[in-house]
Amino acid sequence: MTTNLSDHTGNSRVAGSRRRKRRRLGNRWTPYLFMAPAALYLVIFQGMPLVQEFRLSFSRTSLLNPNDNVWVGFGNFEKIFSSADFQGTLMTTFIYVVACVVGAVGVGLAAALMLNGNFRGRGVARALIAVPWAAPAVAVALIATWMFNAQYGIANRVLDAIGLGVPGGAILDSQTLAMPAILVTTIWELFPFSSVVLVSALQAVPEETIEAAKMDGAGGWWIFRVATWPVIKPTVGLLTLLMTVWSIRRFELIWLMTKGGPVGATKTLVIDLYSRAFESNNLGTAAAVGMVGVIISLMVVTASLIVNRRSEQENSR
Repeated sequence: MTTNLSDHTGNSRVAGSRRRKRRRLGNRWTPYLFMAPAALYLVIFQGMPLVQEFRLSFSRTSLLNPNDNVWVGFGNFEKIFSSADFQGTLMTTFIYVVACVVGAVGVGLAAALMLNGNFRGRGVARALIAVPWAAPAVAVALIATWMFNAQYGIANRVLDAIGLGVPGGAILDSQTLAMPAILVTTIWELFPFSSVVLVSALQAVPEETIEAAKMDGAGGWWIFRVATWPVIKPTVGLLTLLMTVWSIRRFELIWLMTKGGPVGATKTLVIDLYSRAFESNNLGTAAAVGMVGVIISLMVVTASLIVNRRSEQENSR
C-alpha cells in the first residue's frame, strides 16, 4: 500500500513537472505566434519584392520583356550617379524631405502647444485639426491642384489681393514656385498627425514642474526648455524619423500635382523611379534608383537609433 502511494505520488510529480514545462514552452512561444501573421505579411509583401528589386538593380531589364535579364553588375548605379539629372533629383529629394520634416514637426508642435491649453471648444478644435490627415492623399492633391490653378485657383486671387500675384498665375508650372506649393500642401496634410501625437506627449508633462518653474519666475520659453522639452523629446525624435521616411517615399501627391515637373523641379527619387520604370520601360535603372532610396532610408533609421542610444546613455548617467 505504501509502495503504491509512493509510486502514485512520484507519477503525479513527474506529470506536474511535464505540465509546467509545457506551460513554460507555451508561454515562450506565445509572442512569436502572435507576431507570425505580421512577419509573414512583411516577408511576402515587403521582403520578396525587395529581394526582386535588389536583383533587378544589377540587370538590364525592360518592362516590355521582364523575363529577359542581362547581368550588368554595378552598371545601372554607375549610370544614374554619373547623370546630372539624377544628382539634381537627389538634391530635390533632400530639400523636400528636410522642409517637410521641419515644417510638419514644427507646425505640429506649435499647434499641439496651443491645443494643450485650456480654452472653450478645445475638444472640437482637436477633432477639426485632424481633418487634413484623415483626408485621402489623392483628394488632397486634387484640391490643391484646383487651388493653385492658373485660371480659377483661389491661391492666385489671394496673392493678387496682397500684391504678390504670379505672372500668368501658373504656380505649378513655375520652376521656382512649384516646389513651395507642394511643400505647403504636404505640410498641411502632415502636421495634424504630429500635433495629435505631441498633444498626447504633452499630457505626460508634470504639472508640478511647470508650477514650480512659474513660481520661480521662469518665462514661457524657459518653462518649455526645462520642463516640457525633456518629456516630449523622444516623441519628437520618433516623429522626425517617421516624417523623414514618409517624405522619402511620398509619391501620389507630387505625381498628381506636377508629375515631377516643371523641368524636374519637383522630381524626387520615387517620381524618378516611376518615370524610369513605367515611362522609359527600364526596370533595371528604376530598381537601382529604388535601392538608393532604400539605402538612404536605412541610413536615416540607423542614425536615429544611434542618436537615441547615446541620448539614453547620457540620461542614465
